[in-house]
Amino acid sequence: MASDEVWRLVRGDELVGEIVVEGVGMPWFLGRFVPRPAFAEVKPLFDEELELIESGLDDHLDAWERIYDRITGTLSLLSPRGPVAEFLLHVEDGKAWFRWSDEPFDDHG
Repeated sequence: MASDEVWRLVRGDELVGEIVVEGVGMPWFLGRFVPRPAFAEVKPLFDEELELIESGLDDHLDAWERIYDRITGTLSLLSPRGPVAEFLLHVEDGKAWFRWSDEPFDDHG
């Protein structure tokens, strides 16, 4: 995968944000997140998702799964080659890190 690839986060046909990939720390892709106006509506989901992770998934796994199901139920991640089947994406302070698969994950991990 080339550095500087642009992945798109969309809600239907609406562009929510772009991720300019700057590196890979397998299994995570790391990049700069460029929000579009529609991101303001879903940003609270990403904020809450990270808060739950930081407070410890052992105690908050069910709540995290509910939030993440809302993220993936609302948004799609498009690689430069097209949509991916499943993804795990974190967004914070203009940065994004994600993993993806052409097949559904066995779990959210």
